[in-house]
Amino acid sequence: MVAKKVSMRNIKEILRLKFEAKLSHRQIAQSLRVSVGTVSLYTNRATAAGLTWPLPDSMTEQALEALLFPNTHTPRPHYAEPDFIGMHQALKAKGVTKQLLWEEYKVEQGDNGLQYSQFCHRYHRWRDQQQRSMRQIHKAGEKCFIDYCGPTVPVIDDCTGEIRQAAIFVAVLGASNYTFAEATWSQKKVDWIESHVRMFTFFGGVPELLIPDNLKSAVTKADRNNPVINESYLHLASHYKTAILPARPYKPKDKAKAEVAVQIVER
Repeated sequence: MVAKKVSMRNIKEILRLKFEAKLSHRQIAQSLRVSVGTVSLYTNRATAAGLTWPLPDSMTEQALEALLFPNTHTPRPHYAEPDFIGMHQALKAKGVTKQLLWEEYKVEQGDNGLQYSQFCHRYHRWRDQQQRSMRQIHKAGEKCFIDYCGPTVPVIDDCTGEIRQAAIFVAVLGASNYTFAEATWSQKKVDWIESHVRMFTFFGGVPELLIPDNLKSAVTKADRNNPVINESYLHLASHYKTAILPARPYKPKDKAKAEVAVQIVER
């Protein structure tokens, strides 16, 4: 299997989430927007190299790369990509199996064809990326959905009569719908981080995954496949041993729980 090479920073985050946060490969892949195969590759290489977490302070990025990639110049073979659309349609016919389609594909492609396990893996990955709606199953303590209300709330100073607008931070646990809400003066980074700290205190614990909207205090660069998380937000996740999985831009179903909680708080 050929996995996409990621930055040294992401590799370190993969190792931290695996050996410190104890997340599954699938959860790590979702959090960092990489494939499960990529997570498996780097964790297996780290184990084979005898690495433990935390990494030694003296270990540089060059030393880590040398341990994980001793043969970086090995040429990668090129394989012909299957026709996933045709394959998906063919599988709807009675008696057609992936094994049968793979055998036909191998006859056509010869040595340039994928082996059966990789053939199935790539098809499943393609299928999972297609547009569809499905019911989300939430496990207790796994996910926390976070957003701000759209409208602000006017706060009047009794002494001066000054009116200031306050933002409303809302967080809801996926399994129980237990909701935390508070007013802050802004949605800036400081208020965003401090609201999380008070949220953890309110809930009495830390969920495995934080699922925020794509505001600037959480996501420096919103991207469907490779979002850039705010540095301070990453430090908070590292300190509390949790992971961040931003909702995809313009995909409200990714944070439907937060949308409902915000609506309730606004009302």
